Amino acid sequence: MDHFHLVSVFVAVVDAQGFAGAARKLGMSPPAVTRAINALERHLGLHLLTRTTRTVRVTDAGARYAQDCRRILAELREADESVSGLHAAPRGRLTITAPVLFGGMYVTPVVTEYLTRYPQVTATCLFLDRVVNLVDEGVDVAVRIGALPDSTLQAIQVGQVRRVICAAPGYLAEHGSPASPDDLHRHTIISANDITPHPEWRLRKDGVPHSVRLQARMTTTTNDSAIAAAVHGFGVAQLMSYQVAEHLRAGRLRTVLTAFEPEALPIHVLHREGRHAPQRVRAFLDLAIAQLRADSGLR
Repeated sequence: MDHFHLVSVFVAVVDAQGFAGAARKLGMSPPAVTRAINALERHLGLHLLTRTTRTVRVTDAGARYAQDCRRILAELREADESVSGLHAAPRGRLTITAPVLFGGMYVTPVVTEYLTRYPQVTATCLFLDRVVNLVDEGVDVAVRIGALPDSTLQAIQVGQVRRVICAAPGYLAEHGSPASPDDLHRHTIISANDITPHPEWRLRKDGVPHSVRLQARMTTTTNDSAIAAAVHGFGVAQLMSYQVAEHLRAGRLRTVLTAFEPEALPIHVLHREGRHAPQRVRAFLDLAIAQLRADSGLR
């Protein structure tokens, strides 16, 4: 059998976690899928999958092979798209990842405009507060906030955000505004995206990094709930400036200790380097970079 076909079947079995699911996805019969996997294992001289009557498990060697094959198949698809659609309208599926709130507030409007412009493209948005591996999870474009580790990804800076400490005007009127980081120990602390009762807030004092370990009255795993608690006057929270920009403009929140804010965090748009990006990715990058750089809230 054609080796490309065998590899495609193997990746489909791994992704579907079974022969039947892979057969449905590929439009093949289950026996044909089994024959393809058997032929691939004979060719390699090792077992890629462990089968039982109920489950199909990937061996350690199979997991490594699947990762390499998935990357190679993606590269082949993108090479096909690049050479055949260099001057054509974008088409296909685009997968984007970004932090949850940033994705909802800033990336979603870009995606909807992009899809309106290019009706032959569909999009999957992975808005998650974790670092998504672009290669392993099949992601085309990522938006990241913060310093980037060295990698083979192409990164374009589109803005920056600040880490701000804020509270509702009513809370500050009742409890006073902190004048120094040490004053935070006297305030009700809301800790976002952290389940530890002793969060450590990063600040700057006299031009050097300065951290304050606090006792939180409320800890929460979501920024939304921390913002809601602060807006309702419960206490003081440290959040990203873009997350509370609308509340600050409307006067529902006020920033404090601005002189002690740490350095701003860069925002980058990333995509995979080392290949000619397909038209659907290039078109999205052009639109996203232009719109994010034009947003005054990200400067």
